[in-house]
Amino acid sequence: MSIRIGIGIAGFPFSGPGAFFDWVDLCEERGADSLWFSERLVSSALALEPMTAIAAVAGRTSRVKFGMNAVVLPFRDPLVLAKECATIDYLSAGRLLPVFGVGSENAPEFRATGQDPRGRGARSDEILEVMARLWEGGPVSYQGEHYRYDGAVISPLPVQKPLPVWIGGSSPAAIRRTARLGTGWLAGLQTPAQVQPVVAAIRAAAAEAGRTIDADHYGAGFSFRFGNRDEPAVERAARGFGRIAPGVEMADYAAVGGKDDILRRIREYVDAGVSKFVARPIADTDAEMMEQTARLLDEVAPALEALQG
Repeated sequence: MSIRIGIGIAGFPFSGPGAFFDWVDLCEERGADSLWFSERLVSSALALEPMTAIAAVAGRTSRVKFGMNAVVLPFRDPLVLAKECATIDYLSAGRLLPVFGVGSENAPEFRATGQDPRGRGARSDEILEVMARLWEGGPVSYQGEHYRYDGAVISPLPVQKPLPVWIGGSSPAAIRRTARLGTGWLAGLQTPAQVQPVVAAIRAAAAEAGRTIDADHYGAGFSFRFGNRDEPAVERAARGFGRIAPGVEMADYAAVGGKDDILRRIREYVDAGVSKFVARPIADTDAEMMEQTARLLDEVAPALEALQG
């Protein structure tokens, strides 16, 4: 098992583009495995669109990989999204780590655009099938319930063959989707105890479908801070977490304390079947984002080798 840790952001925890790119440079220079961007298309708070953010990062860097956790498929056109992914992977020499999901039925994008969230799973399945065929090369003709193509072809094709297709979501439908169409799975805002049965269910469903998903292709995210739980930044993060993940205790999800506390939380996820991580700094300022990220990469990342199985 190869344990790797990437750094993620939700929203835009920076004072401006300059501070953001300083952070990207730090991650590239200090050896971060990957950078991750969440999707929120409708928001009064500043939030980057993940595909364009990734393209900007690709042009800024030469080593670090990047992914989106997760692009919400029902809001995307399959041909355009397939072309975007292929172009980024081509120009970055194969550094794209795409993750796709169907989105929550309560997502503001559905209300804002007047779309019915019902049936989003079926639409997403068709999108995944169309994109996989486009990435293989050659004309694609497809007649589905929601999408129809006649001789569609894209170029350039992805450098990675096949391009990874990681799936998000933990519902029975998401588990079946991952088992049938995915090459990996990334957890949402879930504790190690919540992740473990999903990993087991995906493995069982994949076996039933006559497929295998690499044991190294299960991921999870968590928030972290070198500091104390009574710090204002942590308390604010806990209140926000309670709003977006009701019923999940932040203390069981986030890692707050020192190096050993963060490694302990990673070990809990590893024991649950996860080896790839998206760690999100809990920080209020540009300086804190830089400090928290640097400490994770300098203190925690080198210690991951001891956890390899």
